[in-house]
Amino acid sequence: MTAIVDDPLTLDTKPRSKVVGRAQGLYALASKHNKALLMAMNFAFTYGKYNGSTLSVLGRNPVLDAVREMPVIGGSGVFRFARGYALANTVRFNLRNGDAVVRYNVTIMHG
Repeated sequence: MTAIVDDPLTLDTKPRSKVVGRAQGLYALASKHNKALLMAMNFAFTYGKYNGSTLSVLGRNPVLDAVREMPVIGGSGVFRFARGYALANTVRFNLRNGDAVVRYNVTIMHG
């Protein structure tokens, strides 16, 4: 299973929250024995002081864990040379259509 995503990146998890960019990338099933994905994701900012900048996340996403930690491996614009980590937790998940709202708390160091 592989999924390509291009989802809104918002300020918070409320349904009508301000869109500040796009979460663009892919997920691929990465385990035979448990629910873990390989995640390659760019957070591309299109609004505010981070407009035109990106953060790149690449790592294992064990989707059934309450909190998942994945590395931030780079960035562009104001996030050039970014290194750090992203903590993800699922806020809402719709079993019928697979839609999810995921909160990312990102901590980085950058140049």
